[in-house]
Amino acid sequence: MDFKTSNEETKTGIYLLQEGTEEPFNIRLHLTKDILTIQEQDVICVSGEPFYSSERTVTIRRQTIGGFGLSIKGGAEHKIPVVISKISKEQKADLSGLLFIGDGILQINGINVRSYRHEEVVQVLRNAGEEVTLTVSFLKKTPAFLKLPLCEDCTCVPSDQSSGTSSPLCDSGLHLNYHPNNTDTLSCSSWPTSPGLRWEKRWVDLRLIPLLHSRMSQHVPGSDVCRKNAFQVIAVDGVCSGVIQFPSPDDCADWLQAIAGSISGLTKHNVKKINRNFPVNQQIIYMGWVDEKEQDSVQDRMYSPKFLALRGSSLFKFSAPPVTTWDWTRAERSFTVYEIMSKILKDNDLLDKRKHCFSVQTESGEDMFFSVELEGELLIWEKAFQMATFLEVERIQCKTYACIMESHLMGLTIDFSMGFVCFDAASKAVLWRYKFSQLKGSSDDGKSKIKFLFQNPDSKSIEAKELEFSNLFAVLHCIHAFFAAKVACLDPMFVESQGSATSAGMAALSSLTCSSLTPKLKYAT
Repeated sequence: MDFKTSNEETKTGIYLLQEGTEEPFNIRLHLTKDILTIQEQDVICVSGEPFYSSERTVTIRRQTIGGFGLSIKGGAEHKIPVVISKISKEQKADLSGLLFIGDGILQINGINVRSYRHEEVVQVLRNAGEEVTLTVSFLKKTPAFLKLPLCEDCTCVPSDQSSGTSSPLCDSGLHLNYHPNNTDTLSCSSWPTSPGLRWEKRWVDLRLIPLLHSRMSQHVPGSDVCRKNAFQVIAVDGVCSGVIQFPSPDDCADWLQAIAGSISGLTKHNVKKINRNFPVNQQIIYMGWVDEKEQDSVQDRMYSPKFLALRGSSLFKFSAPPVTTWDWTRAERSFTVYEIMSKILKDNDLLDKRKHCFSVQTESGEDMFFSVELEGELLIWEKAFQMATFLEVERIQCKTYACIMESHLMGLTIDFSMGFVCFDAASKAVLWRYKFSQLKGSSDDGKSKIKFLFQNPDSKSIEAKELEFSNLFAVLHCIHAFFAAKVACLDPMFVESQGSATSAGMAALSSLTCSSLTPKLKYAT
């Protein structure tokens, strides 16, 4: 059940909510651009200043045909009081505003029946006489398995036969006409014991989830187990929606996309405001929640939520979104974007049951694995990382690393315009230089050494240059970043839209791999 306004600003639907180990119950979702509201049904007094009722007392009389005109479900065997599940048409007009489907029967003629089983309540009502006083309270979290109607239009069919047997999951009709003093003169209407008070069943707010910096999760917390047609939304302050359950995969996906869209819109607006306070070279490119796979994971805690941000030259990893300037100095870890590498994991690369995953290899060769909820979020991350790397390479233009060649201390400069330049660290004299296009292949030992294979432009012969670095992975990733930026510059669509490089352009770099064991650089002609 779902409703959207014509301008798509709000979205509403009735679904199920499960909190902890409790049985799911009906709730209504209401989504706007900045808040997800979860509502439950309740009965409130509307005869004066509205207030929420706890208990109501209503006196009804047995009718000649139709008896009490009520049907009930539930009982102590389900850890709830007996609940009114239907009201007959004959009683409906008289009981309007007094009794409601979903009311739990707490007392019958002063007898506390809260802990009575279903059949026991039926027997009490059979023996209650022609007039019965019910103390009721609306059960806001009636278990969904009772299948109570959400509206008052569902009525039971009156009968002149009393019920023989009853079931807590089936409607027990309280027509119960047998009584030795039953006469037509007693078949009068019901009335409240508190004249003038009237109630209405309404949807009232149970929980409000501000969507800025909120996160969604389809997975059982900490695991790779994906819930079936269900997810939860967790606010930045830790308030959780509970597990929202949907009748079909399409409904679940529709709401996931809608909520993700609201979160994304708020994030973009927030980033735009924050960037006004940062210089051009410190602008935020990306902010968002991910789940990080634990390095030393145990079975019940494989993943932990983290908040990633790409800002200026750095990738930041937080345990919570940064709000103040001081927060940016307290990241769990930070990395230079051109000295790390991000990779979207294909089906064969996935580590477990989680589908939308990517890895980040650090400057030390450490692999970190992350998961997001939707494929669209994965694409947003990929584009943002490529853009952050491109902008930083374009800004710095060159990067120099200390190295050893033939037992001498050297420097290798990776220059966006000139390519590779190797010079003596002491004299600064240039020993050799090659353009990016002259690099025809490479190999490394996975520890410190890289052998470059350059083509001499005049003789066309291959010239090998072996260098040793103390930070091998940082150098490999930096070279990859400069090559990727070079390819992106050849793609006008990338520059104009500040999106990712085209798949055709990036294909030229597909032979470059940086694994944690044996990183290799290989470039086709």
